[in-house]
Amino acid sequence: MPDYPKTDLKERTRSFALRIIRLYGALPKSTEAQVLGKQVLRSGTSVGAHYREAARARSTTEFISKVETGLQELDETDYWLELLADSEIVPAEHLADLRREADELTAIFVHPLKQRRKENDE
Repeated sequence: MPDYPKTDLKERTRSFALRIIRLYGALPKSTEAQVLGKQVLRSGTSVGAHYREAARARSTTEFISKVETGLQELDETDYWLELLADSEIVPAEHLADLRREADELTAIFVHPLKQRRKENDE
């Protein structure tokens, strides 16, 4: 149903999730790091799941709902990454690539969402 390459985004969101998993595994064992880490682990790994659900959507409404949820998870992931950096648990430069990827995935997800909403309104 989406207007973007399914395989590329499927792999890209999977790769993003794996990077989040590795980040979580490398976090210090302090309570603060683990609490923030579990949050970023949950939201960061769910992005790909929501994309896959959107790709199998049976209607435009369902597609929009799944993509919007994926966007919320991306935004939340970026928030937790920001807190990890701002709290100096992880140096900001170590998170820059992950945050950039979250921004790029957000831009990719927004495009078909805008198209579907426009089609739905017509």
